[in-house]
Amino acid sequence: MAEISAIDRYVIDRVRERRMELNISQAELSFRLGKSDKYISRFESYSSGKHYNIEILNEIAKVLDCSPRDFWPEKAL
Repeated sequence: MAEISAIDRYVIDRVRERRMELNISQAELSFRLGKSDKYISRFESYSSGKHYNIEILNEIAKVLDCSPRDFWPEKAL
């Protein structure tokens, strides 16, 4: 099982929270990003070891109608 960092967990959790606020499923967000239906679920499952890169966070922010900064903590972790 791959480990992910505290910052990766934080970002993944913020994306999940925003997605759920808008009542958007993992599959729907994946689809809107032009990815496979399991794309987002791989990130949200910490055990996969996957983490978002800046480009995909920007694309997610567009879909979720927010700023990529909304996914980052106020202070370093």
